[in-house]
Amino acid sequence: MNPRFKLLLPLVITFGGASVIFIAAKLFVTRWVIDYNVLLAANCLFFFISLLVFNMQRRAMTNSNPNVFIRSVMAGMMIKMGVVAGAVVAYVLLSGSWFNKPAVFISMFLYLVYLAVEAAIMIKLNKRKNA
Repeated sequence: MNPRFKLLLPLVITFGGASVIFIAAKLFVTRWVIDYNVLLAANCLFFFISLLVFNMQRRAMTNSNPNVFIRSVMAGMMIKMGVVAGAVVAYVLLSGSWFNKPAVFISMFLYLVYLAVEAAIMIKLNKRKNA
């Protein structure tokens, strides 16, 4: 298995697992008033942002200057927060009266899941000798 893909496997599993859960919930639970398209879009957004930020942090980890890694973590956090805040504002403005608050709150929880998975990968990568 490709070592780079092996590092990204937890993110891929999180993306696939969340997608399967959302699609299964849409099919089996019709009484909840949740816009599952918003959840799937948020899942895709978080996955691609996590890939981008992980790539930034992985490259910064190999730098001999430790400040580069700290700056990449801070920049990654700013990118994530900016993109997510922009997506929520765009959703509020575009959806109008069809705004679905439960989907936004579930997406916020999903953001925390992706954050935890990404942090766990970086901690695992940092424990290596030649990280």
